[in-house]
Amino acid sequence: MAKLGGTKFTWVIKNFSSMKSRTRDSDIYDIGTTGYDCYLEAYRSTATKLEGLCIRIIYGSSLPTERRRCFKYRLTSVNQFSEELSIFGEGIQWFNPLNLDMAYTSVFLAQKFLGKDSGFLVNNQVKIVVEVDVLEDVPVETEITTKPETNIEKNNSAVSSVLLLEGSSTMESVDVNGFLVFPSQVGSVTRIFEKHPDIAVDFRAKNQHVRSACMSSLLGLIETLCKSLHELSIEDLIGATIALKHVKDAGFKVDWLEKNLEQVRAKKLKELSYLAMLKETEEKALKLKRKFKELDSLAEGQKKKLSATRTPLSFDDVV
Repeated sequence: MAKLGGTKFTWVIKNFSSMKSRTRDSDIYDIGTTGYDCYLEAYRSTATKLEGLCIRIIYGSSLPTERRRCFKYRLTSVNQFSEELSIFGEGIQWFNPLNLDMAYTSVFLAQKFLGKDSGFLVNNQVKIVVEVDVLEDVPVETEITTKPETNIEKNNSAVSSVLLLEGSSTMESVDVNGFLVFPSQVGSVTRIFEKHPDIAVDFRAKNQHVRSACMSSLLGLIETLCKSLHELSIEDLIGATIALKHVKDAGFKVDWLEKNLEQVRAKKLKELSYLAMLKETEEKALKLKRKFKELDSLAEGQKKKLSATRTPLSFDDVV
């Protein structure tokens, strides 16, 4: 893919120890192509065993509905003693008009990396370097709106369809309570409104792309919480906490989701504790098995000596 634009910038989080609020944002940076910018968000987590700093790239967009773009990104938390020890996250992400949910990459610095001798926190400052490249910019074909054959009423909300042609494939977007979602999401979104009819009463955004992005974030957060514990990492829970904050800031009423996140977090911490105890027990068992093996070997040797000692003298031996 040809590079169409990009940017590289450094954000220095100063006075790190005085971060009273849980979140701090950088300045906004132009990516170098019309309609896109980005900024960094730093989030301090104080949860037990999740304590540390999470930094991620967040993209803003005024992308026209007829365009979609591909980005390559890399976020580096710089080790100021040795750059070879720096920690980074990177990837490639497509943006399209129906889903302007921020694709992002993030890095997580555990508390042990924030000590005075770690190299990541020097002179009370954390240094972050970001590289973003625009690799491709392609058109999305004409949007066609079609009226459904029947109006489906559920919870006093109309559900309608919008068809989008993208390349040779057709994508259908369905309106559920004022939020455009993909057909595969309709059941989940409808279920959310059934169980929590007031979830969006305070939702402020009117732009349909922003509404769709926020709903996608909500669905992604729920999907994360539905994963089995062994599939969830500490970074996943940190990301879920950040995502929850953005969902709440957008105006969604998600106290129920916050409680579930706390429950999953507590279960994850128990899992980590049980895993540590299991590992310790298995190590003790292994030592005991080795000891038993040594004792078995010693016993076999002693049996042979005992057997030899008990062997009676023969007639010839006596005579």
